[in-house]
Amino acid sequence: MRDIVKAITYETYGPPDILRLRDIDTPVPGDGDVLVSVHSASVNKADWHRVTGTPYLVRLVGGLRRPKRNIPGTDVAGSVEAVGKNVQDFLLGDEVFGWHSGGCFAEFVCVPCDQLVPKPSHIGFDEASTMGVAAFTALQGLRDKGKIQPGHTVLINGASGGVGTFAVQIAKSLGAHVTAVCSPDNLENAHLMGADEVIDYTREDFVQSRQRYDLLLDIAGNRSLSDCRRVLKEAGKCVLVGGPVGLWLGPLPHMMKALLLSILSRKKFIQFIAQESKEDLLFLSQLLERGELAPVIDRRYPLKDAAKALAYQGEGHAKGKIVVTVRGRTDAKS
Repeated sequence: MRDIVKAITYETYGPPDILRLRDIDTPVPGDGDVLVSVHSASVNKADWHRVTGTPYLVRLVGGLRRPKRNIPGTDVAGSVEAVGKNVQDFLLGDEVFGWHSGGCFAEFVCVPCDQLVPKPSHIGFDEASTMGVAAFTALQGLRDKGKIQPGHTVLINGASGGVGTFAVQIAKSLGAHVTAVCSPDNLENAHLMGADEVIDYTREDFVQSRQRYDLLLDIAGNRSLSDCRRVLKEAGKCVLVGGPVGLWLGPLPHMMKALLLSILSRKKFIQFIAQESKEDLLFLSQLLERGELAPVIDRRYPLKDAAKALAYQGEGHAKGKIVVTVRGRTDAKS
């Protein structure tokens, strides 16, 4: 193993072009850690917020003046390079995927062993690296917050991005009738993912439809709360994943409005932040094994172009997930 490895780092908050590829010391695993040789890491909106330091509220946790952690990346897939003395579940060479609080945009990262699971053999590293924050958000938003049941009618607003592509498939696997809202370019993909109905938002306003839903998973965050309430059944739920984000307080004002509407109506608004869970990661892995879930990858970038990957994430137009490929082929688009 090399003493020096490559990693993407940043020393201050700013736009993606502040990211630099630098040499760092090879991480040393603690007693309960696994040293992962990173093959792929996927990009999340959280990475954008952490690097840019916006909304400013994130700096209360990430560091007021400068970031406490200086290597981005939270979703990872790779192989086991070394293990701590208390790790019994993994052996050298095992192929794994999971999550970490940062540091995955690097050739090696130390990950607590309870944040990793075995990678299904038929899934590539790029695909496995997407099964983190976005998949957790889709699963927990539908199952835990939305209380989805077989036969429920579910509307997914923003069905073509990282969370949305997972949400369509997970909702179908849980027995729901799914309507996906997306752009014209993504209509075919939404059908391929299993959506029962697809709405082209450039031609049809779902708020004006007479259709009412048991659950609205609002990922796009581009409609008012009153619009969202209008499309719900009498005891329906709206789970807010996206929404207006102010520069200072982030989604807090939006959350307070949603709470007030929930108090005044049987129609409930729920805003949440997904919590990583090994149990949920194993559940998602089982969906992969059964063929009920297939990650959708829009673009792949090599490690040296991680800034371009993050900039593309920030544009908000990704059709699925964006992957940083540390080892292996990439097919990044310009």
